[in-house]
Amino acid sequence: MGNFSEISVVIPVYNGEATLTELLARLEQVLRGVSTRFEVVLVNDGSRDHSWELICKLGEQHDWVHGINLMRNYGQHNALLCGIRAATHPLIVTMDDDLQHPPEEIPKLLRKLDEGYDVVYGTPEKEQHGLMRVVASRTTKLALQNIMGAEIAHSVSAFRVIRAQVCNAFADYKSPFVSIDVLLTWGTTSFASVPVKHDQRQGGASNYTFRKLLVHALNMMTGFSVLPLQLASMMGFSLTLFGFGLLVYVVGLYVIRGSSVPGFSFLASIIAIFSGTQLFALGIIGEYLARVHFRIMNKPQYTIRSRTVER
Repeated sequence: MGNFSEISVVIPVYNGEATLTELLARLEQVLRGVSTRFEVVLVNDGSRDHSWELICKLGEQHDWVHGINLMRNYGQHNALLCGIRAATHPLIVTMDDDLQHPPEEIPKLLRKLDEGYDVVYGTPEKEQHGLMRVVASRTTKLALQNIMGAEIAHSVSAFRVIRAQVCNAFADYKSPFVSIDVLLTWGTTSFASVPVKHDQRQGGASNYTFRKLLVHALNMMTGFSVLPLQLASMMGFSLTLFGFGLLVYVVGLYVIRGSSVPGFSFLASIIAIFSGTQLFALGIIGEYLARVHFRIMNKPQYTIRSRTVER
């Protein structure tokens, strides 16, 4: 399969107490078959259950398990960034903690990586999500496609394998708004994907709700792209042309017929269109200013409370 002697697996954990023991048992069996040295970095992202206590116990049982306990919940991508920066091996596998990403599919990703790619995504053959979650997920991937400028955006998944050198491109990234998939494009354009199994979630409910996915898409668009500003500019230009055409129509009607366009409702609708467009454009500008504001404040991406092993 190639030289995959050292692998780090990074897993953000949020209320994963019910699945972690089985996940690590399956991971150990797979990793011992493809690697001579490996580690699993578990980043506890403000879990409300006893996930951290279990991570500490697992760390005592296995010297290849390393736990990081964050001060509060920062979100999956921020926790991933923390784990990626703590990883020590040249290959990094990222996956969820709920057993929807079968560890047995990792060799399939590694074989594809061995073809010369820098990042390989495990794209679900069939996603186990509801309708609203699917709609929100596709909206997020459309936003990603605009930012990444690559067709691979449709195949993006939290189940991926990355060459660690790629992560050097965002080693100094400081913004609190994090999208791992966008940051990876800063280091490489060599992406690939392979179809993998996607199992049912084994414990609890997904923390990615319809609303959270849409907010994540908005954060990506305003944090890593100027497309919203361009759309606002195009809308403003289009409505300026519309207003100019309307002026010509009103003046022409007065010159030809000697009468003006009647009706309060007509005037009110035109005012509403222009006012709404202005507020829409101001809202987009406000989103960008908010990100600049948080960047100036040096709001942290994450803060570590404790580790199972000081590194």
